[in-house]
Amino acid sequence: MTGSPRSPLILGLETSCDETSAAVIDGDHRILGHVILSQDVHEMFGGVVPELAARAHLQKVDGVVCEALDRAGVGLDDIDVFGVTAGPGLIGALLVGVCWTKAVAYGLDRPWVPVHHMEAHLFAPSLEDEEAEPPFVALLVSGGHTLLLHATEWGVYERLGQTRDDAAGEAFDKVAKLLDLPYPGGPSIERLAKEGDPRRHRLPRPMLKRGQRPGDPDYYDFSFSGLKTAAVELVRSLGGASTDDLSSEEKPHIAAAFQEAAIDVLVAKTVRAVEQTGCSRVLLGGGVSANGRLRDEMTTRLARGRVHFASPRLSLDNGAMVARAARFRFDRGDVGALDGSASAALSFPGLTDGSREGAVQPT
Repeated sequence: MTGSPRSPLILGLETSCDETSAAVIDGDHRILGHVILSQDVHEMFGGVVPELAARAHLQKVDGVVCEALDRAGVGLDDIDVFGVTAGPGLIGALLVGVCWTKAVAYGLDRPWVPVHHMEAHLFAPSLEDEEAEPPFVALLVSGGHTLLLHATEWGVYERLGQTRDDAAGEAFDKVAKLLDLPYPGGPSIERLAKEGDPRRHRLPRPMLKRGQRPGDPDYYDFSFSGLKTAAVELVRSLGGASTDDLSSEEKPHIAAAFQEAAIDVLVAKTVRAVEQTGCSRVLLGGGVSANGRLRDEMTTRLARGRVHFASPRLSLDNGAMVARAARFRFDRGDVGALDGSASAALSFPGLTDGSREGAVQPT
């Protein structure tokens, strides 16, 4: 008598920016081993330096994968599918992960699956919450992207809105640097904002105004460049030419005002999408989704719905979400060719542009 086939093992590798991360999951999407190594070399520059990021990935990738395998209690030969973030991201950093997984997949004669970074963020909450499944409205917010979409099923996504300039996470980083706060800016702004009063200063809510209607080009879209500029002007009005002249007592209030404005826009646009699609389930993904104030406000404003989000660890760039997305793509037959490569502007698979004139029946 032969035993039942073992659950397939998927290794996911993430090297799109400044986290080198590897994870092993099984066929039931259980995380068996997971390592996230964040690069601290960028802190002195107040942002990610692409060349340094790529070099750090190259130096650390072997050790990170080996540690993930050790924690999972398996060897490299036991992996059935190799998944990797193939884009978007920093091209030099992406190539480290893509070349590593392609080489190993070729050597072991295993499938190689390229993964879109933002689709992987969509899957992150499902690793901890089995109910985080479509249909849902998704708000993906990270250092490089701000995207609002309606997912009717896995792999079928309708884009409702996106940022027209700075991403939300990028704006957090820039305002944090303005206030002389440590990188990454999101957690620094959130910590400082807890000490401030967001009502002390009023900052604009870009692309959020009365009279907007479904079908208007700015109804779902975002813009954070103007908010960042407004924060700069506020600092100048309070402290002079630079933050060196700014009272330390004002910084928490500025951080709170900026955070409140950014979150107000993110939540309001998401609520619009819920009302127009009739879908009361919302999923938050991306690094900015780890912001506690964003989670609380979204949950409060959607009291009659359900908000899904991953733990802070899985909200950031990580290998587990890549492995989960790779499993989905593998099951669909989306196996990559070994002559494929990374792309800094990789297209989001299954994403179409949507235009809604009014509400539809709830899903």
